[in-house]
Amino acid sequence: MLGLILLLIAGSGLVYISKYNFMLVSVNLGFYTISEIPLFYVIAGAMLVGLIISYLVYLGHAITTSITIRGKDDEIKKEKEEVLELTKRIHQLELENEKIRNGSDITPPTDQNAL
Repeated sequence: MLGLILLLIAGSGLVYISKYNFMLVSVNLGFYTISEIPLFYVIAGAMLVGLIISYLVYLGHAITTSITIRGKDDEIKKEKEEVLELTKRIHQLELENEKIRNGSDITPPTDQNAL
């Protein structure tokens, strides 16, 4: 709904521009010359080209941001795996420490995935 409202506002703005800028102009594009174009077409075309260029810049920024975030996600995953391995090692050392302290014959778990 918001998009429709913005489209209506933009259309109203273009109608207002076209009402007061209907004189014919010539546009020089390097070696090419386009003559007798209404001025509001030039204005609308410039706005459209500006929007397209800004969208392309935004798209490039979004792509680089997603690549950066993906790299950070990989780093976080590696760090979580390291924390899990260290937690397992701490648990094994606590079991060994308890065995030495009490002199009991507690055997550490043989399952590598167990804490």
